[in-house]
Amino acid sequence: MHTIDPRPAAGAEPQTSTAPRLQRLRLVGPAFVAAIAYVDPGNVATNVTAGARYGHLLVWVVVAANLMACLVQYLSAKLGLVTGQSLPEALRDRMPRVGRLAYWAQAELVAVATDLAEVLGGAIALYLLFDLPLLVGGLITGLVSTALLALQSRRGQRSFERVVIGLLAVIALGFAAGLFVAPPSAAGTANGFIPRFDGADSVLLAAGMLGATVMPHVVYLHSALARDRHGRQEGEQRRRLLSATKYDVGMAMLVAGAVNLAMLLLASTALRGSGTGSSLEGVHAAIGARLGGVIALLFAVGLLASGLASTAVGCYAGAVIMGGLLRRRVPLVIRRVITLIPALAMLAAGADPTQALILSQVVLSFGIPFALVPLVLLTSRRTVMGACVNRRPVTVAAALVTVIVIALNLVLIYLTAADAA
Repeated sequence: MHTIDPRPAAGAEPQTSTAPRLQRLRLVGPAFVAAIAYVDPGNVATNVTAGARYGHLLVWVVVAANLMACLVQYLSAKLGLVTGQSLPEALRDRMPRVGRLAYWAQAELVAVATDLAEVLGGAIALYLLFDLPLLVGGLITGLVSTALLALQSRRGQRSFERVVIGLLAVIALGFAAGLFVAPPSAAGTANGFIPRFDGADSVLLAAGMLGATVMPHVVYLHSALARDRHGRQEGEQRRRLLSATKYDVGMAMLVAGAVNLAMLLLASTALRGSGTGSSLEGVHAAIGARLGGVIALLFAVGLLASGLASTAVGCYAGAVIMGGLLRRRVPLVIRRVITLIPALAMLAAGADPTQALILSQVVLSFGIPFALVPLVLLTSRRTVMGACVNRRPVTVAAALVTVIVIALNLVLIYLTAADAA
């Protein structure tokens, strides 16, 4: 357990102005694990499509979604630190048995849909890199993610965090490298900060981008990550830990937001008018044709790192959800096999992986209210949070974020259904 002792050790040098920053850096980690969900293959598909079709138009959506994610993830971590419970555990203690089972069913469905997107992303990346059949790529993605989870089980959370942060660095390099070859227009990027749409399709894409950013499974997970890393604290220790958590969340979401913005800007600069559509294979080919093979290779490597890391985090979240709501623990290998089956079945059936990615985002949309509404309610109750209860402006902001996210995801579901009809 990592805590911050406000008293200097005997014989230690007087605290300098850099000491608090070093303390905060030592506590960085849980938010970076959660941040992986914000740069998963679903984000790649939606951001690249938005940039290729509309240029800089939806830059503001990336920024707004990232700011919303900052608040949501901080509240999740805060709940775990203050109460010593994950969000699923806090809900379990306040729900009847039937309600717990129903709630677990929808949360588990969200976790499976998440895993579907991540495994498909990894399979596509392996196909692009090594021309492997998608089914074989899905199996390899599942095996490697299982190894990552085994690392967390055997070596502890810190080792898992370091590996995930390393993968996040690979993801950032893979998706940002193209910007050095084809820099985006500064004026166009600045113009993209003005909120606006261009027809129903741009609204659909904006909703999809938001749905791919605010992910319900990491809202559940982050509360457990923060609790398990730091434990429940009181008094001055808790105050300092909450301050360090803001730093952790801010840094992690800044990185994730920058990566998402890089995806959109890369597509708006290099793919606008290329006719690649939303196919990741088409995007990879267009990047290779316009920016060169090295940039296309880095893009595929970034996509692979995204799929491997995010599927491990998604499976971890599923275990937290089940353990918290049902007090049940399923062996790692069994859980990995169960969540892997839908993705492998889709690949074996020859389903279009890009369309499957879009479908998974729609399923995720159903789960968002079930994660956000309880989080806002619990962190706004003094009986739950004590002196750390949300202040009124925070509650108002969190409620507004929840309404916006739910409304846009309802739009996503409606427009997707209308388009299918």
